Amino acid sequence: VQLQASGGGLVQPGGSLRLSCLASVRVFSPYAAGWFRQAPGKEREFVAAISWSGGSTDYADSVKGRITISRDNSKNMVYLQMNRLKPEDTAVYYCAAVRTEIDDYYGIAIYEYDYWGQGTLVTVSS
Repeated sequence: VQLQASGGGLVQPGGSLRLSCLASVRVFSPYAAGWFRQAPGKEREFVAAISWSGGSTDYADSVKGRITISRDNSKNMVYLQMNRLKPEDTAVYYCAAVRTEIDDYYGIAIYEYDYWGQGTLVTVSS
């Protein structure tokens, strides 16, 4: 499975961005997915996750209420809608996926994912 993240860029504080992640797999529905980010000089951290059906989601406390994860299995896509962005959201954002047989499973730790995209840079600055 190859993952291609896109949609990053420069945005002013308070602005919005939508990140996209395309999975190159015949059927994406058996895969739970997540987004992580890595700021300069910091470790990669969990942002959001979604089960393969989309019925279960989870968010880091730092982004709750501002960021929404969603997916469209018919298009092999996972999205991260980011609103009210802050300078501390500046980071390279990575999408990740793991195959699972459990309907409501998703991972919140790096080791729980087997496949990773190349990352897309989000810069929040005035």
